Amino acid sequence: MTPASDANFKHNYQTHLKHLRLKGLQPKTIDAYARAIRRVGAYFDYRIDDLSDAQLTDYFTSVLNEQSWSTIKQDLYGLKFYYTHVLRKPWTNTNLIKLRIPTHRDRSFQTIVTSHSDAS
Repeated sequence: MTPASDANFKHNYQTHLKHLRLKGLQPKTIDAYARAIRRVGAYFDYRIDDLSDAQLTDYFTSVLNEQSWSTIKQDLYGLKFYYTHVLRKPWTNTNLIKLRIPTHRDRSFQTIVTSHSDAS
């Protein structure tokens, strides 16, 4: 990372935190979105202001193999907030990933697995 990109990321990150607070988001949401920007920043060597669709596709593909859907959603929404409120750029990557919504069957299975594990 160059000193200029480091300074730019730090400045924009602080601006991001200010906007998150000013929008009245809950503390857990602020933490999640801030963590998302740090995680995405680390992946791209803290140069995240002009990410292409291909770069974002590569990022989310790699994260998909390592993280939960919850983390993926936080990264996506954190980036969207960063682009629209800090960079004041339109977020055009609306079809970047299809967010998996747990079905009733998924929840029932998770409850059964958890209940069975707890009974052991």
